[in-house]
Amino acid sequence: MPWRKDLDKEISTSVSVAQGALKTTTTTGTGVDTSGFNSVAVLLLPGAITDGTHTPSIEESDASGSGYSTVAAADLSGTPAALTANTIQEIGYKGRKRYVRVVVTVSGSPATGGYYGAYVVRGGARSLPQ
Repeated sequence: MPWRKDLDKEISTSVSVAQGALKTTTTTGTGVDTSGFNSVAVLLLPGAITDGTHTPSIEESDASGSGYSTVAAADLSGTPAALTANTIQEIGYKGRKRYVRVVVTVSGSPATGGYYGAYVVRGGARSLPQ
């Protein structure tokens, strides 16, 4: 198989939790449709975390706006951990639901909170290029 350097044609990235705004309360991300792809990964990208504990979880659903539940550990490759400043987490999703989203639960009554975002990367596109 020839060497390929154009991964961008085989993946698609969507925002679940928008980066940029300071977060001091629990944030529920936008659901991302995974249809048309064979693999999914979630990227958790924290910047500065000044106080509070910010714990991510990944949820799944068959419908875009309802019925979300936490993904079973067996359907994840890796385990989401409390966000630490400037430490990226990559979590694979092996489940079979059509939609995934990220929820970050905040505890500890933070005054200043943290900056972070969460992205869903879909790979193995069934139709190229993306």
